[in-house]
Amino acid sequence: MGLLSSLLGNAGAIENSVIQEKFGKLLIDSEEVIAGFKIIRDTFIFTNKRLIIIDVQGLTGSKIEYFSVLYKSITRFSVETAGSFDLDAELKIWISGEQSPSISKKFNKKVDIYEVQKLLAEYTL
Repeated sequence: MGLLSSLLGNAGAIENSVIQEKFGKLLIDSEEVIAGFKIIRDTFIFTNKRLIIIDVQGLTGSKIEYFSVLYKSITRFSVETAGSFDLDAELKIWISGEQSPSISKKFNKKVDIYEVQKLLAEYTL
């Protein structure tokens, strides 16, 4: 991930083995990591059962929120591709009962936003 993208908060892909090593204790026995993305200090993980968002908080990063979203609670999502002058693509996810997007993340051009959309479609449709 480039320094500029990192500073702007854009996500880059993470190897599944790295996710398994760092966050394996969050997964149940039948759960498999499908894909993961790093956004500065935060992590966005797709598994075969749910979406996990790891939100590192505070200056020291000692406080961490682990947010799980079941795919069945996702009511809609949108992706916005990066244009010629844009540095990022954006993903927005609405969770049932919410009027505005509950989750909004930016991805750098190294991430194929169509693959992210395909993953969501596969598990929510």
